Amino acid sequence: MKNKLRKYVLQLIRKNNPVLLNDLHSAKPISQVFGLDRGTPIDRYYIEKFLSQNRFYIKSEVLEIADSHYSKQFALNNDVNFNVLHFTDNNKQATIVGDLTDITTLPQERIDCFICTQTYNFIYNVQDAIKGSHYLLKKNGTLLATVAGISPISHYDMSRWGDYWRFTSASVKELFGTVFGYDNVQVCVYGNVLAATALLRGLALEDIPDTTLLDDHDNNYQVILGVVALKK
Repeated sequence: MKNKLRKYVLQLIRKNNPVLLNDLHSAKPISQVFGLDRGTPIDRYYIEKFLSQNRFYIKSEVLEIADSHYSKQFALNNDVNFNVLHFTDNNKQATIVGDLTDITTLPQERIDCFICTQTYNFIYNVQDAIKGSHYLLKKNGTLLATVAGISPISHYDMSRWGDYWRFTSASVKELFGTVFGYDNVQVCVYGNVLAATALLRGLALEDIPDTTLLDDHDNNYQVILGVVALKK
């Protein structure tokens, strides 16, 4: 009932506040929260597409940051043990309390699949965080990660722990390849000028008349980067 009510309210908001992509008469975004107050954020469309395309890796011991939302949404079967990583013990869902940048706080070779979405952008010591991700995985385990390329600053994260990085396919390949081995890293690029413009202006997925246009990927406009990294 709550989801239906929320969808209805957001639909009214979009109807009463229509937008035009070619409107050049305002320097202010439509939304300050990635379009979340209008519907589904554009970047989430790509994140979920990436996880759906790689869901066959989501099995056995699965780890996610903060909660197990995506783990449960995309796991192929019920034979999965859902783990949650959080950096403090104030998260009741956390099964592992630790810091990705400090391997002394992490269990070694415990996880088969680590889903780490939109996290590395907000960690200053990003290379140490990638090493921590590698440390958690069992041999032949898989990291499924997404990071932001073109994106507004996240005020929520900036005001709490910081918003430090935006990535490209080249920087991601180097960062993860250095730790996992270059041959063990696959980088998926999502986005185009329409998606980048819509995301920066704060439009929601529901504001786009033809969402199939979002799947026409242009390497010059990298909105979301997906990383499949295998531990050998």
